[in-house]
Amino acid sequence: MQQLIECVPNFSEGNNMQIINQITQVIENTEGVKLLNVDPGKATNRTVVTFVGSPDAVVDAAFKAIKKAGELIDMSKHKGEHPRMGATDVCPLIPVSNISMEETAEYAKKLAQKVGAELNLPVYLYEAAQPNKNRSNLSIIRAGEYEGFFKKIKQPEWKPDFGPTEFDTKRGATVIGARDFLIAYNINLNTTSTRRANAIAFDVREAGRVKRDGDPLTGKIVTNPDGSPIHIPGSLKAVKAIGWYIEEYGIAQISMNLTNINITPVHIAFDEVCKKANERGIRVTGSEIVGLVPLKCMLDAGKYFLEKQQRSVGVPESELIKIAVKSMGLEDLALFNPRERIIEYILEDKAKSRLVGMSLTEFANETSAESPAPGGGSVSAYVGALGIALGTMVANLSSHKKGWDSQWKFFSDWALQGQILKDKMMKLVDEDTLAYNKIMQAFTLPKETDNEKKIRSEAIQEATKYAILSPYNMMKVAFESLDLMKAMVEKGNPNSVTDGAVGALCVRTAIGGALLNVKINATSYKDKAFVNQLIAEGEKMYEEAQQIEKEILDSAAKLLV
Repeated sequence: MQQLIECVPNFSEGNNMQIINQITQVIENTEGVKLLNVDPGKATNRTVVTFVGSPDAVVDAAFKAIKKAGELIDMSKHKGEHPRMGATDVCPLIPVSNISMEETAEYAKKLAQKVGAELNLPVYLYEAAQPNKNRSNLSIIRAGEYEGFFKKIKQPEWKPDFGPTEFDTKRGATVIGARDFLIAYNINLNTTSTRRANAIAFDVREAGRVKRDGDPLTGKIVTNPDGSPIHIPGSLKAVKAIGWYIEEYGIAQISMNLTNINITPVHIAFDEVCKKANERGIRVTGSEIVGLVPLKCMLDAGKYFLEKQQRSVGVPESELIKIAVKSMGLEDLALFNPRERIIEYILEDKAKSRLVGMSLTEFANETSAESPAPGGGSVSAYVGALGIALGTMVANLSSHKKGWDSQWKFFSDWALQGQILKDKMMKLVDEDTLAYNKIMQAFTLPKETDNEKKIRSEAIQEATKYAILSPYNMMKVAFESLDLMKAMVEKGNPNSVTDGAVGALCVRTAIGGALLNVKINATSYKDKAFVNQLIAEGEKMYEEAQQIEKEILDSAAKLLV
């Protein structure tokens, strides 16, 4: 799975679109990233840019943008309402998919070091990238702003983490770090009262409300011995919230910032607001996510609401998203289009899912054409995916079978495992064809000089190895799914026993077909020790698969007598 990082740099220019466009252009021109949003603010004289991509590509694009901003923005002439200290005021990296915060923080440090060394710019680390927690808070680092930093940077405790200890008059300084993904999330209420919306917001937000004697709104504030007010914390951690009235819709909302979705995900925030609103005689009518959302947020929400119903969570990705949208009322105010709102879908590479995006007829016609790809490998993967889908279907039917309510979780777990394996196999449908195309591309490389011949030969061998590993991985995924088929034939809904058996037949076929592809691709690979080991492992896997298939068919036959 691809690692994805989001980057949200804030540039100290919000009026001159020519300057803003030049900065965003270097981001768009960087391979491996996608520019998602550009949000200039005139009053703040500040532009917030959002882009996402692979970690190395994001670091590259961020570096180029920081460099360009330093060339175009003169901080000595900058005025704006928002606190600022540099041309690129702050540049956070945010983990989105298949990457930890710790790993993201290392990429932030890598970027900061590069900016300090190559651009000769003072750089401060913040949040997860800053080991010194006394200076990890952005507002503390930025205190004094541009005007005050000429003296502040000379203080030993405010020496930059990277770059010079001289404040740059034109470019200022920048802050680079790693933080959690922040989701702006609004929950709609059946009231027009901002005061009541605020009361609910205070119930749930981490900061809570000030403690008072008597009436919670007008009573005397209760203080600590030092005179500071005592706060009653709200019920949700890592949540900021306030109530407001939206004239456009004629309703009050709870406006929330979910600052750590690992601590309080969207669906938990929604349910908690529903609970607190209900206690105050108010109903939640729906909600809206502002901006983009990671796929995991939507999938986790879908599973959460299905589990509350004691329904199987092992349903297709699209169904989980549909459940999440319906359960949280995400279309109460406007259409929620997953293809336009989910980060991973926006970044989806259509070339890598060309075959699986076809209709059955199109796929069959494409296979029957005179081109050699898609061939036996892609067909084997698709047959395997269909087999796993059948086993998963049996698990879902069993989970919802009347009288089997006590076993819903058992079958739900199997269905979830089936969906994971099915999705892996579906990706391999196109992967096998892409692997073949890599070999063909390598053969087109020039071969005039000795060096060109060497590069071409190495590229062919590298592509061939890729083409060997693709069907080998296919075998492993298919083999793993046989446990699902066996469990469903033996313990699943007896009315669907033949579906589980057909699934086993498909999966065994996929393993056999993949093995043939490993062997044919291995004939031109020079490292014979490597291919011999893989083929030996593959043949053993196929023999075991045949035995398991026989056991599954025998079990099915007993139930059909």
